[in-house]
Amino acid sequence: MSWNRLFLFVLAVVLLPLPPARAQSPRHVLLLGVKRDHPPGRHEYMAGLRVLAKCLADVPAIKAEVVAADEPWPDGPELLGKADAVVLYLGQGAKWMQAAPQRTAALCELARRGGGIVALHSGIMSKDAKDIALFRDLVGGCHGGPDRRYVVMDGDLRVVDSNHPIAQGVDNLRIHDEFYFKLKFASQGKLQPILQVPIEGNLETVAWAYERRDGGRSFGFSGMDPHVNWRQASYRRLAAQAVLWTLKLPVPPGGLPVNVPEELLREPPSPAASAKAR
Repeated sequence: MSWNRLFLFVLAVVLLPLPPARAQSPRHVLLLGVKRDHPPGRHEYMAGLRVLAKCLADVPAIKAEVVAADEPWPDGPELLGKADAVVLYLGQGAKWMQAAPQRTAALCELARRGGGIVALHSGIMSKDAKDIALFRDLVGGCHGGPDRRYVVMDGDLRVVDSNHPIAQGVDNLRIHDEFYFKLKFASQGKLQPILQVPIEGNLETVAWAYERRDGGRSFGFSGMDPHVNWRQASYRRLAAQAVLWTLKLPVPPGGLPVNVPEELLREPPSPAASAKAR
């Protein structure tokens, strides 16, 4: 083959159209909740997660699924094995995480492969001190043990670092909530306070971002007790952007749009009221 023909052959190969790039599959996020364990309007886990799912619905890189994770949750380990991130918005999350060996192993494996972990309100706690160590290692902080502290109050919620991706478009708020405080925080990994509240004369960290030793990311927030607080755009944005950050996805400058229809923000009716309505 002459040099001219060889050149034309190579040029033709180089100019061949490339096959279309395969789009990356959306990241699968499990929004895990259980039945309400407090009076109506408080600890409305499933209703709150439906709000969060709506906030994430327009993010193409995410497929968020609300899942009831009440005990014994036999499908849990398999679902966790396919997930890229989890949100724990359920009672005594640190205890729930370790209630079954296969569940614990699946969550540890999720963390080992860099999965995101978000825990909200009671999702960060356990009454039993034995549940603290592992949960703290995975999430960065825990409200646990017999010396745990909490307060229901009107508090000034302050953004610590407005430049952090999770805090984009999140405003300082005067809010009525139940805050867990004097939390047990991890001594290893990189923990960054996101929100603080003055409680008993001290600035207490109630929301944080945590870069784990395994290279993955976690987020915790001790507020989000009353369902009515989901009406605050800053609360919705905080939770949604925490999911993005733990997945190492970009957060839009100025914050993620978090418009939600009114029916999702209404306080769910009590079972007695629902039965009476029927």
